[in-house]
Parts: sequence; structure tokens; C-alpha cells
Amino acid sequence: MYFVYVIKSIDYPDQIYIGYTANLSGRLEVHNTGGSPHTAKYKPWVLVSFSGFSSKDVATRFEKYLKSQSGRAFLHKRLI
Repeated sequence: MYFVYVIKSIDYPDQIYIGYTANLSGRLEVHNTGGSPHTAKYKPWVLVSFSGFSSKDVATRFEKYLKSQSGRAFLHKRLI
């Protein structure tokens, strides 16, 4: 199972991060311990939304969509 997830910084609420993983709880721990250079300076993070997919390809395509302009609009209107 692959997950596309959205996390939000607790201290910087305007900061969100979109990613995908096969281990959701482990990946959130990496973000909160500073193990990811892209999110380290905005920790701690809270999980806002996630979607599960049986295919890695579908998960990565959905992640890419959420990072697009129309995907960001969808994200803010429907998921956050």
C-alpha cells in the first residue's frame, strides 16, 4: 500500500508538505525529527490528510497532481 500524505507545520501554519510513502507513520517521524532537509526547519508537523493506493504509479501521479496549481486548489478546497 502506498500513501500520498499532506502534513502541516504546527509552528508555521502556512507551510504544508505533500509526499508519498509506503510507511506513513515512519515517514511522519522522519519529518518530525528533522531527517528530511525540505521539512526540518518547519518542524513539528501534523498529519492533515492521506490517501491510500495499491499502486505506486497511481500514488506518484496523485502526488504530482496535488503539487500542481489545480491540485493545490483541490487540496485547499477539499482536503484541508
